[in-house]
Order: sequence, then C-alpha cells, then structure tokens
Amino acid sequence: MSYLWVKAFHIIFVASWFAGLFYLPRLFVNLAMVPPDSHAERERLLLMARKLYRFMMILMVPTFVLGLLLWLYYGVGAGAGWLHAKLTLVAGILVYQEFCRRVLKDFENSANKRSHKWFRVFNEVTVILFMAIVVLVVVKPF
Repeated sequence: MSYLWVKAFHIIFVASWFAGLFYLPRLFVNLAMVPPDSHAERERLLLMARKLYRFMMILMVPTFVLGLLLWLYYGVGAGAGWLHAKLTLVAGILVYQEFCRRVLKDFENSANKRSHKWFRVFNEVTVILFMAIVVLVVVKPF
C-alpha cells in the first residue's frame, strides 16, 4: 500500500514540476516581447519568472526523492532499459532547467539576444521530453 502512495505523490510532484517547466518559457516569450520603455511590465514578468523558478526548484526535490525511493527501495525498473532511457531524459530536463536559469539571468541583466519566436520553439522541448518519459514509464518498450 505504501508503494502506491509513494508512486501517486511522485506523479503529483512530476506533474507540478513540469507545469513550471512548461510555463517559464512562456514568460520568456512575453519578456522577449516587452518594449524597451515598458519597465513596469518587464519587472512584473521578471518577478513572476523568478518566483516560478524558485518554486520549480522546490518541487524538483520531492520529485527526485520519491523517484529514488521507487527505484532503490521498491525496485521499480531495476536493471531495465526503459529506466536508463528515462534517467537520461531526466538529465536532459536538468540541463534544460539550468539553461532556463541562465536565460532568466540574461533577462535580469538586459542581455537577452533571442526572439519571442525562438522561445516559442524552445518551450516545446519540455513537451517532447515529457511525452517521451511518459511513454517509457507506461509502455516500458525495452
């Protein structure tokens, strides 16, 4: 029974963490579109982005703790190829999140060089990673 609780909360935290990963680049789209003379709008969007990033970092911790518990204590996916693939994609998500932190710093320093169109495409990376992870965990193709 405890396994199901751990699994349920892992899924809840994964979904919450990804909600932030989906939304932060949308804030970047809006920040890239802010006119140079619109300081209030820029500061409001930066505040939202900073708070969201901090909240995502908080959500990431229980996601990883519960995932490790499922793997190391309950043996979910132990030695399975799909788990190795999933962990590789999770590493990709961590790289993506770190890149988001750097982009946020660029916006804070007024050093962003990318267009809103670039950020619209960038936003889709998490969707693809999320879909691939769900398929690996549910279908377990190998």
